[in-house]
Amino acid sequence: MRNIGVILAGGTGTRMGRALPKQLLEVAGRPILSYSVRAFDSCPQISEILLVMAPGYAKVAEEVTGPYRKVTQILEGGATRSDSTLRALAALAAEPDDGVVLFHDAARPFVDHEIIDRCLAALRSHDAVAVGMPVTDTIVHVGPGEQVTQMPPRAELRRFQTPQGFRLGTIRKAYELALADPAFTATDDCGVVHRYLPGVAIPVVEGGEHNLKVTHPFDITIAEALHGGLG
Repeated sequence: MRNIGVILAGGTGTRMGRALPKQLLEVAGRPILSYSVRAFDSCPQISEILLVMAPGYAKVAEEVTGPYRKVTQILEGGATRSDSTLRALAALAAEPDDGVVLFHDAARPFVDHEIIDRCLAALRSHDAVAVGMPVTDTIVHVGPGEQVTQMPPRAELRRFQTPQGFRLGTIRKAYELALADPAFTATDDCGVVHRYLPGVAIPVVEGGEHNLKVTHPFDITIAEALHGGLG
């Protein structure tokens, strides 16, 4: 069975306020993108890597990923995350439904083999898997008038990270149903499976505090500090 990693780097990172997409900004002298590609490339269980890159930056991506032999395709990303996922799935059309795919945000540079391995282990007995961390802040639901309407117990909440993993047949079917829904919107791939294939269990495996997402300018400072601590 082939385990395929898809690195999603199709965003432009407008919240960073920089000219370059955030995945090309540097942490400790290297593009953010290179860290997650290296993690998947060096993982023995990963057979192949597809990179979905921001439009106009394919040549730069080729230079960044040149040292990593498992990167076989660089695709142009779509307007949304879901569009980018669909482009990756189209590129994997020849792969069997029982194959495994992990979708990872390039903006999470410090994913490690332990997290990847936990996802792959879960997919031996499940059709989907998410990565999450316990919530430490109290999370509330706010309704009209900025009034608190619900206060879910923290013990039941998780902060999602990536990768998110699937049997290819499962994620294909979920998107097939999603695309037939005129009201379809999604922010992540597990959300698509949860909504359109509610009978599919999605276990949550442990992520890591180091597996942060670089979104705002201050996150670069945090990533620099983490890099020093991670060695």
